[in-house]
Amino acid sequence: MDIKHILLTTDLSEDALRPFTPVLELARELGAKVTVLHVVQDLVVAPHGAPLAPPISAPNLSAVIESAERQLTEQCAGMEVAKAVISHENPAKGVVAYAVENGVDLIALSSHGRTGFRRFALGSVAENVLRHSPIPVLSFHRPEE
Repeated sequence: MDIKHILLTTDLSEDALRPFTPVLELARELGAKVTVLHVVQDLVVAPHGAPLAPPISAPNLSAVIESAERQLTEQCAGMEVAKAVISHENPAKGVVAYAVENGVDLIALSSHGRTGFRRFALGSVAENVLRHSPIPVLSFHRPEE
């Protein structure tokens, strides 16, 4: 397997930092490029009072993206990586689409390890990426406490 481009995902939380060090070391050993990706969830809705109108993005989506770009820059300070922030209705599908469109050879992500109701209510981006990606996925699970 020839790995030249690794996609490292982040939700900008502390948990998302878990794979950064090992992935950057792997990339250095392989001579691979690393792109750190954050997906802003675009919650499209029907305009108020017009239920038959086509769905639109939230009016503050560009401000949310700008804020995410600033946070991503802070999170990646001192790292030699490319950075990307995209918006997508479904974060997992956004990760997979970005990876396919940009010739990524490996996706690396952390799992929050949610179970029970929290997993049901919040879903699992990591699990959905694992299930739907045609590209190999390296998942970093939360350590046992």
